Amino acid sequence: MSTLDEEDRREYYRIEDRIALEITPLSAAEALGGELLQDASPLFNLLSELHLSEFESQHLLRQLSDKDRTLAAFLKAQNKRIDLLSAVVAQTLLGQIGEARPVTLSEGGVEVHQAQAITAGSRVSVKMVLMPQALGLLLRAKVTHCDKAADGLFDIGAEFVEMTDAQRQLLARYILQKQALQRRQALEQNTPPAS
Repeated sequence: MSTLDEEDRREYYRIEDRIALEITPLSAAEALGGELLQDASPLFNLLSELHLSEFESQHLLRQLSDKDRTLAAFLKAQNKRIDLLSAVVAQTLLGQIGEARPVTLSEGGVEVHQAQAITAGSRVSVKMVLMPQALGLLLRAKVTHCDKAADGLFDIGAEFVEMTDAQRQLLARYILQKQALQRRQALEQNTPPAS
């Protein structure tokens, strides 16, 4: 896959990943922005809202932990239950969006190899389900390039635009967690077995 320009590569860390992804052209009104995009699927909107609300309440839970450890432990247990429900919703959505496919992902955008061409400069919605965190994100993006590949498919690069701070931080946290997991797996593969 081709990559975004040199400046973008320096600004964001990229990971190779497999995610459920759907890219859809936006109407003129949706492309203008202003409000968060809403998906036609109530389940996807629920999944997205679950993670955004959890993210927005994290600082309150940290403050509460300092004052009342028992209540904080109870709320963390409730968060775990909500995370499990999120995973169930995400598994249901995977059937609607499609199987996970290889992408290059960063805080700044996504690159994917797909059958449909999308004109460079187009505004699109990028619907993603990131596993295993069961994170659902629906983001606006601008297609930066669409190149025909040797196999007849297209390499599409899209830059995220008008992200909220919460969306950006959720995506950044996912990327950092995935990077740490990949590093651990690489270390385990290079560690000789104990005798």
